[in-house]
Order: sequence, then structure tokens, then C-alpha cells
Amino acid sequence: MIGILIVSHRQLGDALIDCAEFILEEKPDALAAISINLRENAAELRANIEKGIKQVGNGDGVLILTDMFGGTPSNLSYAFLEEGHIEVISGVNLPMVIKAIGMRDKKPLSELAQFLESFGKKSISLASGILKGNKRGQE
Repeated sequence: MIGILIVSHRQLGDALIDCAEFILEEKPDALAAISINLRENAAELRANIEKGIKQVGNGDGVLILTDMFGGTPSNLSYAFLEEGHIEVISGVNLPMVIKAIGMRDKKPLSELAQFLESFGKKSISLASGILKGNKRGQE
């Protein structure tokens, strides 16, 4: 099973996991969050991410989901990229977390990451566009 680690500013990752568990009505294995406090030094933050990777990893790879491209959680996580073993996707949202939990036994890590990137983008919609009849709210 691919491990999932959410690395985010403050407790966003914990909140996403809490919401996913509520919706799925279960507590998934190999799922954890690391909250980044910008007041901590970078070495300590990297060590926390490394511990999280070890916590969720079991040999099938680890998918790191971060909140914002270019932010500290993402920048720190990119140092752990390892083709075939650790992948990072920035811009996590709740639909991505739920889909990642459900699909992580069905695809290898690289395919799962590519699928989730596309899925995450498609899970965003503009309500006024949908009401106007535009596909997924896009104009």
C-alpha cells in the first residue's frame, strides 16, 4: 500500500485527514500529516518530514501531498523526491485525499501521482459557470 503524507502549513493536513475519515467512515492506515510551523528551523522541519515518511512508508512508496506550490511545506518536501519511491504533489484538496486513499492499491506510485494531479484539477469548479451550463464551471 502506498503511504500518504500530507505536509502543510499549520494543521491543514490534520483537518483534511479528519474530514476524509469522517466521509469514509474509517481511519485509513499509512496516512499522516506533518504541520509546518515557520518558526521552527529548516533542519528540524526536514527531520519531521523524514519521520513522517518512515511512519507511512512500507515499501510501496510514499505520496507526499502539500498545500501550496512554492510554499515552505512544498519546498521542504521536494528534497525527498525519489523516482519510484517518493512523489510530491502540490495543491492538495479534500477530493484528492479521498481519491488517493481509494486508489493507492490500484496503481503504482508514479501513475497514482499523475492521476491525482489531473483529478485534483478536475475537482475544482465554478458554481456560477455550472449554473450557466458550462462544463464543470469553466468558461
